[in-house]
Amino acid sequence: MASLNVGNLGEYLREQRRSAQLSLRQLADAAGVSNPYLSQIERGLRKPSAEVLQQVAKALRISAETLYVRAGILDAERDLDEVETRAVILADPTLNERQKQVLLQIYESFRKENGFAGVADGDGTEETRPHDDTTVRGTRTADTSEADPQQTAS
Repeated sequence: MASLNVGNLGEYLREQRRSAQLSLRQLADAAGVSNPYLSQIERGLRKPSAEVLQQVAKALRISAETLYVRAGILDAERDLDEVETRAVILADPTLNERQKQVLLQIYESFRKENGFAGVADGDGTEETRPHDDTTVRGTRTADTSEADPQQTAS
């Protein structure tokens, strides 16, 4: 496999833009970047910041993590399976936004259950949630799994 580089990112962006049937100008407007700058990214002449990649990903309705990996911002070995799983869910045209978010939440709950502390929020960024608290219908309650059932009064 060839190493990930800015040229690879540009080719990927161009492919995604074309599959979304957007012109370069339309994508630039939707992402809030200049048309010449986006053109330079696609041609591999510029390396965009994570913020610009996030804006472009949002405009293309694709995973920002995928762009981060392709741009070399995230390590390609950083749980690529998770990134790909998220990308597939977010790119599925048969699901609406609510369904995609529910699937991602379920996926994250299983990952957390299996020992992964990072939990992604709705915009694809990661936050860390404590393992010792549980949220129940908006109310935080202590997890009783570690509590001593034979508590004694002092």
